[in-house]
Amino acid sequence: MQDLIRVEKLYCRHGAVDALADISFTVKAGEYLGIVGPNGSGKSTLVRALLGLIPPHRGSITLFDQPVGTFKSWDKIGYLPQNLGPLNPAFPATVAEVVQLGLLAGRSIPRRPCRHDRLQVRTVLEQLGIDHLQGRMIGELSGGQQQRVMLARALISNPALLIMDEPTAALDPEIRERFYGLITELNRTNGTTVLLVTHDTGTIGQYASSMLYLDKQLLFWGSFDQFCHSPEMAAFFGEHSQHLICHRH
Repeated sequence: MQDLIRVEKLYCRHGAVDALADISFTVKAGEYLGIVGPNGSGKSTLVRALLGLIPPHRGSITLFDQPVGTFKSWDKIGYLPQNLGPLNPAFPATVAEVVQLGLLAGRSIPRRPCRHDRLQVRTVLEQLGIDHLQGRMIGELSGGQQQRVMLARALISNPALLIMDEPTAALDPEIRERFYGLITELNRTNGTTVLLVTHDTGTIGQYASSMLYLDKQLLFWGSFDQFCHSPEMAAFFGEHSQHLICHRH
């Protein structure tokens, strides 16, 4: 399978301090990778580096066989950031219009929605349980509702790679389970490659196929079966916590 992402000996710095040190891993097409670690471990820094938002101090990142610094095919990637924050109540766009932007961004001018676009918008909003909000102004919605709208925007173009940074933080438990189910279906049915950054180590093992555990350095990278049988991870987490994370017992 094709490597959609290759990270080799990556170092990222905040000032004079290493936020990430000597990180190497690959993500293959169709993989579902959970990126976990404690607060301040460099998870969001890694995502920003993958998206070309910050330059590596050392090392390299390749997306779809292109160096991230020259990568142009951003329409292949859907991104849901951390801490969206409430939008201005006067922001002049409806939910449907915001989601449609995810379809129009990769098109040449004129970028006008068609009937098929509107059907796609309605479908993805229904999947996320917010189709009743499509005519509402996005600034009027709660933080959790806005987060689901932005997820719909990331999903609408059926990206080959979906990158999400703590996407369930503002969601209630019922919507969180629906979210995980939807992402799993996209991964298994559509073959969408998923990178999901989460602090929810107790849940991600139910859904993801592999895990990357960061604490500024790479402490583990592999499948959950490998994690489950790793003596090093048993010593690090304790056997009970190890099996709670892997969901294989």
